[in-house]
Amino acid sequence: MQLGLIGLGKMGGNMRERIRRAGHTVIGYDRNPEVSDVASLAELVDKLQAPRVIWVMVPAGAATQSVVDELGGLLQSGDTVVDGGNSRWTDDEKHAEELGARGIGFVDAGVSGGVWGLQNGYALMVGGDKEHVERLHPIFEALKPEGPYGYVHAGKVGAGHFSKMVHNGIEYAMMQAYAEGWELLEKVDSVDNVREVFRSWQDGTVIRSWLLDLAVNALDEDEHLERLRGFAQDSGEGRWTVEAAIDNAVPLPAITASLFTRFASRQDDSPQMKMIAALRNQFGGHSVESAKE
Repeated sequence: MQLGLIGLGKMGGNMRERIRRAGHTVIGYDRNPEVSDVASLAELVDKLQAPRVIWVMVPAGAATQSVVDELGGLLQSGDTVVDGGNSRWTDDEKHAEELGARGIGFVDAGVSGGVWGLQNGYALMVGGDKEHVERLHPIFEALKPEGPYGYVHAGKVGAGHFSKMVHNGIEYAMMQAYAEGWELLEKVDSVDNVREVFRSWQDGTVIRSWLLDLAVNALDEDEHLERLRGFAQDSGEGRWTVEAAIDNAVPLPAITASLFTRFASRQDDSPQMKMIAALRNQFGGHSVESAKE
């Protein structure tokens, strides 16, 4: 099968390689000419045989919208666009409508696997009309892990990215739980081999997971994480998950708390903690620390 792939960064580049290894033809475009197979989107479209399939792997929001807009003017009726980035599901509905008006199919694909996907495969959560999704089965089979799992047609347009959003929200909460457990173990005097405690959990326990394996890898590289600053960004999908929970009146206390903890990590001198310290001093006479000059 022939595929156009736009965006050849850490994930897109590895996806191109994995699909090629499965015997398919991939023509890739990236703004970086050192990794791109063609010089422009127009050249990419020209090199693909109709009906074309083009997979987009660029940042969500304005970047994806720009690519979709340009493809809408270059592609023909019967072609299909796949958005494999981390777009918001509401954008999928908009893109499907815009492209559908020109007879162009649209599929949204939530992709999980990160930098390990080339070796292990990518979990794929897909949304779109059956006819468009089925056309892409050879590519999905090339990307997914070996075995019966790792791919699902989750529902109509938007379902793929909505599923991936919830996946990432769960990921936030799981990482937070491991992080809190690690900090508590590091804090007490009685446990003097925290890294090996984490390693002991990798087999035979109910909390074993790939995230735990990655935590052990990180501790092998830096046993007490002394080289890292306690700062964590959020991808945006955690926020969308919490917003969707509010819209649907679904309680997500663990995921919501993990998101707000990331916000707290960005404050070297938390204004909220200043108020808490002041109140504790007022009602209980608890000591306060002076701000550093």
